[in-house]
Amino acid sequence: MTERITLMLGGARSGKSRLAEQLAEHYLHNRLVKKLLYVATAEVKDNEMAERVKHHQAARSAHWTVVEEAWALPEVIADTDEQTCILVDCLTLWLTHGLCEQGIDAYIKQKSALLRALGDTQAKVILVSNEVGHGIVPLGELSRTFVEQSGWLHQDIAQLADRVDFIMAGCTLRIK
Repeated sequence: MTERITLMLGGARSGKSRLAEQLAEHYLHNRLVKKLLYVATAEVKDNEMAERVKHHQAARSAHWTVVEEAWALPEVIADTDEQTCILVDCLTLWLTHGLCEQGIDAYIKQKSALLRALGDTQAKVILVSNEVGHGIVPLGELSRTFVEQSGWLHQDIAQLADRVDFIMAGCTLRIK
């Protein structure tokens, strides 16, 4: 049996996205799905982010359909069938958008909708996210809120997930 929901956590530049793409393409090549949907949550607001996006685009194979969606993840997941593998990259950018652009109350509501969509979907879903809880507790309120909400989001998704991997230096440690 293959996993329906996979959460891939790790630090910045740990290899999470590459390994998530490889897993999704494995599903495609083994005919476990017929379509690959890449949901990019990044919003290009500066030159550095534009370069990151270009790097990711150049590294992806032609098998992918790309949707740029910073906020409406529940709707994207709900609109996808069981023949599709959805790769969401990344949840921490989605969380940042929620906290900074929508506000904490809207984020909490959208998080609940995301968890419901994940629980209901028949698609295979791979969620990529930065693990930020290994450092010092930040001094600023927004930074503390971000770290707390990130940790709670990861815990909630890990409860739903069939598989949770921690990625470090391009290596996978299966934790669930």
